[in-house]
Amino acid sequence: MDGRPIGIFDSGAGGLTVLHECIVTMPHEDFVYLGDGARCPYGPRPAGEIQRFALEVASHLERGGVKLIVAACNSATAAALPLLQEKLAVPVVGVLTPEAHAAVQATRNRRIGVLATEATVESGRYANAVQTLDAGAAVVSVACPKLVPMIESGTVDGALHAAVREYAAPLKEVAVDTVILGCTHYPLIRPVFERVFGRRTTLIFSAEETAREVAETLERKGIENERSREGATTFFTTGSPEEFRALGERFLQLPIGSVERVGIRELELEAA
Repeated sequence: MDGRPIGIFDSGAGGLTVLHECIVTMPHEDFVYLGDGARCPYGPRPAGEIQRFALEVASHLERGGVKLIVAACNSATAAALPLLQEKLAVPVVGVLTPEAHAAVQATRNRRIGVLATEATVESGRYANAVQTLDAGAAVVSVACPKLVPMIESGTVDGALHAAVREYAAPLKEVAVDTVILGCTHYPLIRPVFERVFGRRTTLIFSAEETAREVAETLERKGIENERSREGATTFFTTGSPEEFRALGERFLQLPIGSVERVGIRELELEAA
C-alpha cells in the first residue's frame, strides 16, 4: 500500500473530466490536480513548446511527492509522453493509448475517426497507436480548433452544434463506426456528440478509459492506497484561482474549496 497522492495535470480545466472518473473509480485515493491555465490551450502550440510545459508541470508534481502522474491532456500526451516517462522516476499514464485500445476493441468495420486539437492530430499519435494494435484499421483524424474555447466559455448553442457537425462530416463521409473524442474537454458536451453521430457510432471518451488504466497500473505495481479510507483532492493552477474554481465547479459538478496558485517562473526554475 502507498498513501502518496496521484498527480493529474492538464493545460487548463479539461483534465477535470479525467479527475472525476478517477475519483469515481478510486474513491480511496488522494489526488493533486494542476491546471496550467496561464498557458492554456496547448493545442495550437508547437510540439517542442508543449513538451517543455508538460515537463515543467509534471516535474513539479513529482517533487511534490506523488506516486503516479496522469497527463490528462491529449496534446501533452501526444507531444510529451515518451519524454515524461524517460525523465521522471514515477509512472506516467497518458490519455491516448487507453482510447486507442478501446477503439480497436469497439470497431466493427475497422474505420476509426479521431476528433482532437491541432497538436494532437498533427502528431499522428492516434493513428500510430491504433495501427500498432490493428495494422489494417483505417484512421481519419480531424482537428477541432473551435471546440475548446466554446466549451470553456460555457457555450451550448447553435454555433456549438454547427461546429460539431462540421468536424463530424468528414468522418461520416467515410462511414467510421467508432470515434475517439481525443480531448478531455469533450465529455462536457457528450450529448451534442451523441446527437450528431447517433447510436450506431461508438464514442470513445478519454476520461473513462484513462481512469481504468490508472487503477490497473496502481494494482499492478502494488501502490494502491487503503481501500477503507476516503480520498481527498488538492487543486493548483498557474492561472487565476477564482476563474479555475468557477470553471472547475462547472466541470466537476462539485464545490471546490481552496485553489493555490503556482507561478510560471517557479515551474521554469524547478525544471531547469
